[in-house]
Amino acid sequence: MSSQPVVILASTSAYRASLLRRLLDRFEQASPGTDEDPLPGEAPASRAARLAEAKARAVAVLRPGCVVIGSDQVADLDGTVLDKPGTVHAAHKQLSASSGREVVFHTAVCVIDTAGVAALHVDETRVHFRPLSPLDIERYIERERPLDCAGSFKCEGLGIALFERIVNEDPTALIGLPLIATCRLLRDAGIALP
Repeated sequence: MSSQPVVILASTSAYRASLLRRLLDRFEQASPGTDEDPLPGEAPASRAARLAEAKARAVAVLRPGCVVIGSDQVADLDGTVLDKPGTVHAAHKQLSASSGREVVFHTAVCVIDTAGVAALHVDETRVHFRPLSPLDIERYIERERPLDCAGSFKCEGLGIALFERIVNEDPTALIGLPLIATCRLLRDAGIALP
């Protein structure tokens, strides 16, 4: 069996690393140090795609000959981007705004192969929130502390209780890395997967 190239996840996210461990026994993680500010008038899906590729390229430049995975997620509530809240107050505000509504999550993955060629996929997940009372929101935030998650929830945890339904093609995309597309892109980059 021939040796495979080193795979690097261009992210320090524990969530993305946990997902990637489902596919690969060994990979490295590197912080891309990418400026994540939006461009003027940039659509949420375009922002996710641009940042996923920028993160992958930032690491690929430093580690030529490796396969690099970049990913980014942008949450969109009727044209308003819901970033990571950072504070309890901001999380409460986001969840209050999402109550009874649909939030669209654009999750992009970019894989750069050993020759420096990039391949990109953007997944779309529609999350339908149930009506949430202020007490529901307070209890949820206190228990799960989702301050580092776009949209202020963790669907792989208690956050699932906030929803009426989730509509998508890849359940892992909402956590932060669409594994179905990642498998395809890694295979195309020469990484052997089942």
